[in-house]
Amino acid sequence: MITKSLEAEKKAVKTVAELMVVAARTAPKANAVDNLEIIIVEGSEKDRLAEEMRRIGEENNIDFIKRDGGNVDQSQVVVIFGTSIDPIDCPNCGFCGYKNCAENRANNGICAFNTGDLGIAIGSAVSVAANHRCDNRVMFSVGKAALNLGYFHEDVKIAYGVPLAVAGKSPFVDRG
Repeated sequence: MITKSLEAEKKAVKTVAELMVVAARTAPKANAVDNLEIIIVEGSEKDRLAEEMRRIGEENNIDFIKRDGGNVDQSQVVVIFGTSIDPIDCPNCGFCGYKNCAENRANNGICAFNTGDLGIAIGSAVSVAANHRCDNRVMFSVGKAALNLGYFHEDVKIAYGVPLAVAGKSPFVDRG
């Protein structure tokens, strides 16, 4: 049997994406509360994502979001990490800017622990991609487009995406 490199690369990048999901899920979380939602996007849904990114960039005259949409086009798979916002009731915290979690909830605030957990999970996930030499880049713009498209449950309020690419030269360099 002969496996051509393109076929092997496509299978490998999907495997890396799946391993990234595992790494994010098992990353430490404050108070052991898991508010993450993670999805893998490919095919026509990835194309829709890139198009939404270009639309956002065009509509708001933001060149880097249009550029990021092109990076998604050059990627085989995109892993997107989101978090719902649910304060963890940590006494005497105030990191969110409110007196306590009750005040945070009353003002629809954003719990610092939820966003911190999201960042730790993404860091754990991209380390998996790096360990497998899979080109990747964390992008706020991917998360914004995914939220616009309704890829997550409505309680997910913050998301970041990580396009993955296997190429002779990473599409995430020389981004000018």
